[in-house]
Amino acid sequence: MVKIVVVPIDKAERIRSSLLEKGLLDLERKIKAKENDGTNVTTFLEIPVTSEVEGMETLEQPEPEYYRKQMSLRERIEDELQDYYSGPIPPGWQIIGKIIVVSIDESSNPIKELIARKLLEIYPQCNTVVRDMGVEGQFRKPKREIIIGTQTETINKENNCLFKLDVTKVMFSKGNLYEKKLMSNIGSDELIIDMFAGIGYFSIPIAVHAKPKKIYSIELNPESYTYLKENIRLNQVEDIIEALNGDCALITPKAVADRVLMGYVGTTHHYLKQAIQALKPSGGMLHYHETTPEQLLFERPIDRIKDVAMKEGKKVEIRECRKVKKYSPGVWHIVVDAWIY
Repeated sequence: MVKIVVVPIDKAERIRSSLLEKGLLDLERKIKAKENDGTNVTTFLEIPVTSEVEGMETLEQPEPEYYRKQMSLRERIEDELQDYYSGPIPPGWQIIGKIIVVSIDESSNPIKELIARKLLEIYPQCNTVVRDMGVEGQFRKPKREIIIGTQTETINKENNCLFKLDVTKVMFSKGNLYEKKLMSNIGSDELIIDMFAGIGYFSIPIAVHAKPKKIYSIELNPESYTYLKENIRLNQVEDIIEALNGDCALITPKAVADRVLMGYVGTTHHYLKQAIQALKPSGGMLHYHETTPEQLLFERPIDRIKDVAMKEGKKVEIRECRKVKKYSPGVWHIVVDAWIY
């Protein structure tokens, strides 16, 4: 059975991006217009999925249309090695600009160059393949090995925004697409503080699409800060974003913001006091990110926000709670939108 979800055309891109991020989008089949009532006006689309989708009705597709099937990485490697290799093959990878970032198991070391070469065959627009080996240090610097190529600096285009970075120096996650697009539509005519700006993951789309009055983008890591400034220039939003290099606990402006973003996960709750103090006394919106065990959704993050707000003499109105993605087994990356007044 080939499965689909039928969605209104005006919501199709948001749902498609969410399904892609969750690994539920069937990339071998085409998205089709649903047969209409003879008016020749397309109002619904059939999006192909690989399994049941929670919260949506999943149907059988009567006439699926397939893309021309491309030989997979596994098939390319097995075709060359035939019966000489039976080890693991990377199940996925990221394309960042013209660079392929892939995790390769230690047991696959003897064929890592072959893996890289075959990936470049699949993506001829790319020129470099690097191996991802996790992160290290206070600034979560990526540990990466260049397998093929020499160019580690690239420009990645996402949501009509440009992000320049060196993949061996700073992290760039192509996930969280729904959350990034959601944030890019808020904050028009507001003063916003982005407390963990990185290279501009949220600040740049908000500045480009929502056109707020002002964004203070704060980043501690000097290498990320350098690219943040470069991306502000690349996207021509110098009149909106002011980049600040330093610790959010020390340099976050107070009592000026209509909206505060806390887009980092890990120790985010340690900075709730500074975030709440940054909001205008008349009230403002807090977007708080956290990694939370499943059994504590959404109790723990809400309690943390309310506890700090109470100490600051503030009240809290929870507007929305969202799951962003699975962070690790039994742990979710979540967002709580809270009005603080």
